Amino acid sequence: MLARISDKWTLLVVRVLGHGPLRFNALRREVGEISQKVLASTLRELEENGFVSRTVTPVNPPQVEYALTDLGREFLDPVRGLAEWVVANSTRMDAARAAYARRRTTE
Repeated sequence: MLARISDKWTLLVVRVLGHGPLRFNALRREVGEISQKVLASTLRELEENGFVSRTVTPVNPPQVEYALTDLGREFLDPVRGLAEWVVANSTRMDAARAAYARRRTTE
């Protein structure tokens, strides 16, 4: 279960949907560098696990909108906390990567 909810794309999709419901292409633009296939797969998994609802409006062509469920909105709190932690510690992680690279080149 942890692997399902801690995937990079899962976290990004939940974060973006935290601002409100979106249609597929709008969601894809907001998430960024994600393929259509990966986004569709991520949304299916989120729907299967109860984090996202999928609403189809019967117009021509059909419109599909994705939104967080109650469970998804509850998950948004730890996702935001993790994002804040990453922002607060990104400098430290960058420094650690640089030090590691220096050690590797001198070995």
